[in-house]
Amino acid sequence: MEPRTPWQALARPRPFLRTAWPWRAVAYLASGAAVGAFALLVLLVLVGFSVLLVGLPLLPLAGIALGGLERRRLRLVDRDPAADPHRVPETPGLAAWLRVRAREQATWRELAYAVLLATVLWPLDLIVLTVGLGLPAALLSAPVQLAASGGEEAKVVKAYLVTSYPQAFAAALLGLALLPLLLYPLTALAGARAALGRALLAPREAELRDRIGEVTASRARLAAAFEAERRRIERDLHDGAQQRLVALTMTLGLARYDAPPGPLADQLAKAHEEAGRVLTELRELIHGIHPQVLADYGLAAALSDAADRSTVPVDVEVEGVGEGEGDPVLPRLPAPVESAAYFAAREALANLARHSGAGRARVTARHADGLLRLTVEDDGRGGADPARGSGLTGLADRLAVLDGTLSITSPPGGPTTLRVEIPCGVRSVSSSPRTASSSARD
Repeated sequence: MEPRTPWQALARPRPFLRTAWPWRAVAYLASGAAVGAFALLVLLVLVGFSVLLVGLPLLPLAGIALGGLERRRLRLVDRDPAADPHRVPETPGLAAWLRVRAREQATWRELAYAVLLATVLWPLDLIVLTVGLGLPAALLSAPVQLAASGGEEAKVVKAYLVTSYPQAFAAALLGLALLPLLLYPLTALAGARAALGRALLAPREAELRDRIGEVTASRARLAAAFEAERRRIERDLHDGAQQRLVALTMTLGLARYDAPPGPLADQLAKAHEEAGRVLTELRELIHGIHPQVLADYGLAAALSDAADRSTVPVDVEVEGVGEGEGDPVLPRLPAPVESAAYFAAREALANLARHSGAGRARVTARHADGLLRLTVEDDGRGGADPARGSGLTGLADRLAVLDGTLSITSPPGGPTTLRVEIPCGVRSVSSSPRTASSSARD
């Protein structure tokens, strides 16, 4: 595996000097010296204006801009990109962006890094480059310096007096030997500088946890919005297109019976039958988008309905907690959870009917301690593979939005078992579970 940082490159047995890492380190330190000098100039200007209370609000903004630049510059010596620690404001606009930035620790860490770079780090970068590259370069240029002085004498690195060409070439050889040796500590120091930059500019663990929480909440909102849109489409089809198609079917039926026998009556009969078939398909489509039984009666009834519609006999068993004998065996769960579990079961039943050759199947749903477990088993030939486009990959993606999981066990020859687990945040309130089972198409 390729090294990701200068320290990893230094630890490799491969000849370090044959890689690009020494020169990446030089580029990082040289650009750091240039950026730091410019940052010092900007900070001095802003501090000067802060006396008039004009530059003071701009200091954090300068830190944010510098932090973004430094995270990009880290790529010279760190192949793992440093993530942006800043959150995206929930509302658009400059005012919301400024409020969020002012409350973030990352903003003030970036300002602290800007001050540190402008006052301490860039002079250190310059010193390291002067020693690591300037000293060998000065020694290597000893013959040139002696020749420029007319061959009399030259003072190399302001300390070593050279009065002859043998001395000058000896100094050049010393510089040639020092250059590869000094590249090792120079690269190590560049790695330390990059580690300090990452520690101050990359997100902290707590910030990453907060961001994960935000992403989880955002995914839940997307799932809820997706379900709401499905219901809107189902309602529009049910109340709009289906009703108009029903009216058209009735009109064609009346016209069919009013028409005298002949070619016109035959054509009306065909149109009436075709309209009936279209109405049936539309009802199936509406049921597939969001079954009304799921919205009205919950998951247990919807699973029984899916089993009744299956071409393979299906036993349904649901287990949950109720408060009395008349209560449903499963509590009403959040709508996205019920919808995801129902469509997972329906997709599994459709797959086993098309591909498994099963003679019987079993659907089990259990809810306990805020977790819904759904299992679909069949006695078919097995060999189900999500990679073959059976719809299981899409189901897994849909469940992942709810932090759910999908697993499948399907050895060749069967049986096949599909397991779904979805956290639903609904806790059991009774101590004794009740079990109910029903058989479909016995």
